[in-house]
Amino acid sequence: MRIPHFLAVALAALSLIGCELVVLDPAGDVAVQQGQLIIYSTILMLIVILPVMALTVFFAIHYRASNKKARYEPEWDHSISLEMVVWSVPLAIITCLAGLTWVATHRLDPYEPVRRISAEKPADPELDPLVVQVVALDWKWLFIYPEYGVATVNEVAAIVDRPVEFQLTSDTVMNSFYVPALSGMIYAMAGMQTELNAVINEAGTYKGFSANYSGEGFSQMRFEFHGMTPEDFGIWIEDINENGDYLSEEDYLKLAKPSVGNPVEYYNSIEAGLWNKVVNMCVGGEELCRDDMMMVDALGGGGLEGLFNRDLYRGFCSVDDAQALYLMLRPEMRERSDEILAAISNKPTDLQAELVLTYSDET
Repeated sequence: MRIPHFLAVALAALSLIGCELVVLDPAGDVAVQQGQLIIYSTILMLIVILPVMALTVFFAIHYRASNKKARYEPEWDHSISLEMVVWSVPLAIITCLAGLTWVATHRLDPYEPVRRISAEKPADPELDPLVVQVVALDWKWLFIYPEYGVATVNEVAAIVDRPVEFQLTSDTVMNSFYVPALSGMIYAMAGMQTELNAVINEAGTYKGFSANYSGEGFSQMRFEFHGMTPEDFGIWIEDINENGDYLSEEDYLKLAKPSVGNPVEYYNSIEAGLWNKVVNMCVGGEELCRDDMMMVDALGGGGLEGLFNRDLYRGFCSVDDAQALYLMLRPEMRERSDEILAAISNKPTDLQAELVLTYSDET
């Protein structure tokens, strides 16, 4: 016997009751607020959808051919009261959705530090967030902890009720970093650094994965996210220090090669400057770093002078005092040191343009 379509749908819906709806029941405050947005938006939209569905059934029954009591008015074409309802209700809903979206977009900006730990507890401005640098590789995730000098592959942890700041980039194609229990997704892109601020409120192990298709091993590009107490997190860091290896640029290049189902790996020390080189796509030293390349372009670039600048300013933007180094290399520009520093710092664009024009005239 065939099961009617509507009954099959109902049974399928009932089978989902026991599933864990992590998006609507997350363990992090940012994800909690995002889940509330979904609920509020759904309720507002149902204000229109439910009456429309009910009226569809009502009209079909009331104005059926066999109902002789229904009035037949073929000349009717206008009702001011009906049009007021048809236009005012959707307008009110759109206004509410717009206000809700505007406020939530600024409150939950992923680049802004979290403002609260939970609904009852504001964030402590004196407490620095735990910084985790994330690199999307083919097809695995590398997590670097600059505060502790360690790194992991396909495993990441954070301290319960301590804000965490993810700094993300990609070694190859664009990926999307997503831990549903923690926060919404954020893209990781090659040659760029994005940011995601969040907080985990409950200890436990949660699923993380790439939410953007990136090739053959995409389906296994997953990792475990651990919410830990400060004590457990300390033990975890000690375990990495005891069992980890050294992560050099050469090791990174090996790690970056495509692999599917990569196991968890630990690194107890990292070569200095590795993160900056990953972001600027110059690991291995053969390519000119992107920030140095932009500096060369700001100084005129192009032609034989550009070739000279490529070698002269290699590593320029990663030194401790770029201004002092530049004045040593080109003392004739000492009078324009303030403008040079502004250009190096990627500050006002008009200063960069003026510097390029001045340098071109002088050369």
